[in-house]
Amino acid sequence: MVKLRSAQWYAGEDRNAYIHRAWMRRGVPDDAFSGRPQIAIASTASELTPCNAHLTEVAASVRDGVHEAGGIPLNLPVVSLGETQMRPTAMLWRNMAAMATEEMLRANPIDGVVLLGGCDKTIPSLLMAAASVDLPAVVVPGGPMLTGTFRGKPLGCGTDVWRLSEEVRAGTLSQEQFTRSESSMIRSRGHCNTMGTASTMALVAEALGTVVPGIAGTPAPDSRLLEGAHGTGRLVVEMVAAGRRPRTLLTKASFHNAIVALAAIGGSTNAVVHLLAIAGRLGVDLRLDDFDRIGSRVPVLVDLQPAGRFLMEDFHRAGGLRAVLREVRDLLDPDALTVTGRPLLEHLEDAPIWDPEVIRTRSEPLAAEGGIAVLRGSLAPDGALIKPAAASPHLLRHRGRAVVFDSIEDFHARIDDPGLDVDADSVLVLRGCGPKGYPGMPEVSNMPLPRKLLAQGVRDMVRVCDGRMSGTAYGTVVLHVAPEAAAGGPLALATTGDLISLDVEARRIDVEVPADELARRTPNEATVTGFASPGRGWERLYVDHVLQADTGADLDFLVGSSGSEVGRESH
Repeated sequence: MVKLRSAQWYAGEDRNAYIHRAWMRRGVPDDAFSGRPQIAIASTASELTPCNAHLTEVAASVRDGVHEAGGIPLNLPVVSLGETQMRPTAMLWRNMAAMATEEMLRANPIDGVVLLGGCDKTIPSLLMAAASVDLPAVVVPGGPMLTGTFRGKPLGCGTDVWRLSEEVRAGTLSQEQFTRSESSMIRSRGHCNTMGTASTMALVAEALGTVVPGIAGTPAPDSRLLEGAHGTGRLVVEMVAAGRRPRTLLTKASFHNAIVALAAIGGSTNAVVHLLAIAGRLGVDLRLDDFDRIGSRVPVLVDLQPAGRFLMEDFHRAGGLRAVLREVRDLLDPDALTVTGRPLLEHLEDAPIWDPEVIRTRSEPLAAEGGIAVLRGSLAPDGALIKPAAASPHLLRHRGRAVVFDSIEDFHARIDDPGLDVDADSVLVLRGCGPKGYPGMPEVSNMPLPRKLLAQGVRDMVRVCDGRMSGTAYGTVVLHVAPEAAAGGPLALATTGDLISLDVEARRIDVEVPADELARRTPNEATVTGFASPGRGWERLYVDHVLQADTGADLDFLVGSSGSEVGRESH
């Protein structure tokens, strides 16, 4: 029988054990403190994170499962990051949420944990925490919302915000109609129903082995989510008994499978920076180039917005992630385990595709090679990303004159100026949006196009930025440029009028300026210092210690783990 970590608090007859038991007794039976695992339910439920507001109900089902299996469930609210509400960007606090959750798990008498998340940053932060403290942990994703409709057509949450807002700017949709669509966009509880970051991270977490196979992608209002949550509560008690911890599950093989899944579902580029950060907490040697090496030639099989037509409710109906992975099972690493203790591949034997329009077969993919491509060159020596499946094919090889903006405020002030010297062949360059420069690396890379070009029918241009892009967005966008401008990257030296060449097939992004001329240039001070220099608090700590996007944008002192040991008693 495994020795429970919580016994360090509850076992014995001394004063400290008395205090720990007495304050937690409150109606629980005597045997709650002897031999029964203490299971935290780390929930990011919050009404200010609307995509996660329903997780309180999900937690109740987890709680029932833990009780049924003989464990003691304990509610543990943790930092919740609402993607749509938080300013200046939720990404600024991902590392803080991970650090806070890690410390709460370590400090308390906990033997295992069920992690409840749904919005973009919550699952990454929870997994970073679990990797760092290394207690048995399993994720229950909150699930996507149901499909809303407007004027008889389905709405893709996020994706259609970008599309409809551009139609207003182009003059093809009235402001009144745009406003009317607002009440149709969010039909139910749950996160975005496109293959945005929330959907991507839930599915990637399952491919990593941290979710019970078959649960990720279950719509939030679907009663099968509560059934899966109940079963997960039972499973975590078994995991504690078996000593099944993140370090025993999350190996290089697990990340290999996550990258294959990311490519096959046409997932968000945000997954790259999150997977790199999770791997960094474990000491797994995952690098930016692994995403290209493993995933770039994987076919995109899922026909979902923003790269395709359908939405997450359709995806679940069509067979979900297991059906996708079954189609590419020869590309998966067979050694990777899951929270069940069994290899991922064993969970794919009975996983048919029920609708080949939504989930394509290997022989008829949505895109033959649609994974995320890693670019390098004189504009991004440490790397940049592009998602070819969401880009315009005719722009994947392009050469154009740069139009440079020093900040998102500069961009908004000038992009619709009729006098802006820009045409359809221009390359829009936005800097000052990286981890240090913003700070926090916001989702601003999918820049709206100039109004005068929209009026001419232009719907895509090459855009380059050191920030991120919403997983619900689309377009020919080169993002995560590293080093960022504020960290002294060449992006800081680009000037309006420079020629920029993009060649996705060759994996290149270059500014056509001689190296000696670039060396002579001095960056704009605002580009280097960012929009504001934080003087205190988390922002100051973040700016002083955040790493670049190509290694996960974690804080330098959080890379690696500290385990679950606490050496000192509190009394």
